[in-house]
Amino acid sequence: MTNRRRMLHALKVAPELGNYADAAVLPADTDPQLYLSHNELPQPFHLVCEKDTVLSQMSGSSDVLLRDSSVNRFRMKIGDHVYVPAGTPHQIVPVEAGTAIRFMALKAGRQGAVWYCPDCQTELHRYEWEHDNDVTPSSFYAAACARFSADEAARTCGSCKAVHPEIDLAAFGWSSPVPA
Repeated sequence: MTNRRRMLHALKVAPELGNYADAAVLPADTDPQLYLSHNELPQPFHLVCEKDTVLSQMSGSSDVLLRDSSVNRFRMKIGDHVYVPAGTPHQIVPVEAGTAIRFMALKAGRQGAVWYCPDCQTELHRYEWEHDNDVTPSSFYAAACARFSADEAARTCGSCKAVHPEIDLAAFGWSSPVPA
């Protein structure tokens, strides 16, 4: 499975990729690498990256929700960029469907999906993996979401006992998670 896309006509190609596809678009040895997505649904988790990352809004608009940061929310409109420091959990919530680019180090290191209690905002669970430039990131996202959905204990808050809902992978176009 290759994770390469041609950057040519990014705004036309992005909707074909699906939500949070994060498809690499530059030659394999380019650092930083650019990852393209067209997002219509709220990201089903907060992403944590071992290294700094930058988000760029090419069309539409989104809120970037940050945790453990002095800034909690940033509204991205066309042309806006958001710097996300290493280790900062962040979630993209589209206000209007749009295309975004993520700038990420070629050797990005560990990444993780983190969920928070829908009621008291306590961290529920996280799954981590080593970023692999040859695997589409959405494969890792799908695997993490599938594991989270299948584990009711992971979705149940230890503080207030609220249960996070299961994640509909098909809504994101993530039907077959590959990595574990």
